[in-house]
Amino acid sequence: MAGRTEASLRETVALIEAAGGTALAATADVSRSADMTALVAAAVDRFGSLDVAVNNAGIARAGQPVTELSEKDWRAMLDINVTGVLLALQAEVRQMRAQATGGTIVNIGSNLGAHHSLPGTAAYGATKAAVSALSRAAAPSTSATGSASTPSARGAADTTMSLRPGESEADRAARMKEESPLGRVSTTEEVARASCTWRRTSPPPWSARTWSSTAGRRPERPYCLGCAG
Repeated sequence: MAGRTEASLRETVALIEAAGGTALAATADVSRSADMTALVAAAVDRFGSLDVAVNNAGIARAGQPVTELSEKDWRAMLDINVTGVLLALQAEVRQMRAQATGGTIVNIGSNLGAHHSLPGTAAYGATKAAVSALSRAAAPSTSATGSASTPSARGAADTTMSLRPGESEADRAARMKEESPLGRVSTTEEVARASCTWRRTSPPPWSARTWSSTAGRRPERPYCLGCAG
């Protein structure tokens, strides 16, 4: 796993190891291609291969009309939410092409942008819609070597990112009952399990679809990677 804050990475590693797992953490900036190349190399050095990659880094600068969004905030979201996915995807595919087992890449998007919109989220939704478009466009070129690029249209999850300014968790819970077909936020465990499902259930040639963790929203039509139909 990677992030920009060493303390939170150490905390996550401790939780994984306490549950009987093995983890490697590295500080990295997804908007820097050199960091992504080094991250993949570190993972392969530790575990021997890169079988599954989940590109989950994202920031939101929301709450204001798009006409009042600062250029700084706009560029920050583009750098992390879109360019970060591209640079990670490039580094991951290079490694997966070099290994006989191929691999699976899950790009975490959002149901905002590609599926629906909310006031104050136009710019954020635009970056997440770009993730879906990038994943679809990358699919044909990555499938020939056994790596699958899969977009995930995630709904609101149980993190601070889904809280509106000044909103409590209780306030969010009440709002989700009205806004989400699921009636609540998704847990981080649910999002993780759904992401891992792609590796377990996608037989060669890789097949993928945009999936939504918000129950009640229809997923996009499945599309094949490197196969007819």
